[in-house]
Amino acid sequence: MEVLFHSSDFLLPSPSSSPPNHRRSSTYALVLLNQRLPKFTPLLWKHAQLRLCADGGANRVFDDLPLMFPHLDALDVRNSYKPDVIRGDMDSIRTEVLEFYAKQGTKIFDESEDQDTTDLHKCVAYILQSIPNQESNLCILVAGALGGRFDHEIGNINVLCRFSTTRIILLSDDCLIHLLPRTHHHEILIHSSVEGPHCGLIPIGMPSGSTTTTGLQWDLSDTEMKFGGLISTSNIVKEEKVTVQSDSDLLWTISLKSQN
Repeated sequence: MEVLFHSSDFLLPSPSSSPPNHRRSSTYALVLLNQRLPKFTPLLWKHAQLRLCADGGANRVFDDLPLMFPHLDALDVRNSYKPDVIRGDMDSIRTEVLEFYAKQGTKIFDESEDQDTTDLHKCVAYILQSIPNQESNLCILVAGALGGRFDHEIGNINVLCRFSTTRIILLSDDCLIHLLPRTHHHEILIHSSVEGPHCGLIPIGMPSGSTTTTGLQWDLSDTEMKFGGLISTSNIVKEEKVTVQSDSDLLWTISLKSQN
């Protein structure tokens, strides 16, 4: 079975060279949601080749990013951090924010006729249409994906499952979450300067009849996991590389360290 490699090197101020046998994602896209943006959002912005706001996520960029640069003029910050695209059902974005970015040349897509998919889903679909030939080397970072309403969080996790062949990482100040599809074995490179030690592996969509790991304090060995039974929460990374094999899709989550 093919191995997928995972790394949070996009959180490093100056990502080091890839270690042997590790294939770094070279194409990052950033989606900003209508939730408190992580303090490291400017770093994600720097890495991204395409930057989208999902509806009210534009309010967060407009309001929150100037606060991250208190020594700079707010208008200068807004002019520097201009999203390429705003897409969604447009029920949350403020009028003055929409008008500001429209004048700056941001592409605006009103998808209010589609109420069957979330704004994040709409943004991911747009990214895949925009970068189709690089999908296998694409990683979508989603800032402001966690916290706030629980149904929104579950909707964001559902997007991971609906686009299971695309690498999508949900981010907050406190942790990240991404999918480990059962179609692959997984090697996760741990950057201890920015993440860990707490982590978890959670079956999603169906129980796991067998999950095996290395590199954790409490490794799993052909272990069954399911809701109502055992799931691996509050585990600890012990090695620089964690490996995971499972017969079901799993969510991987790891804590993030304060980026002061």
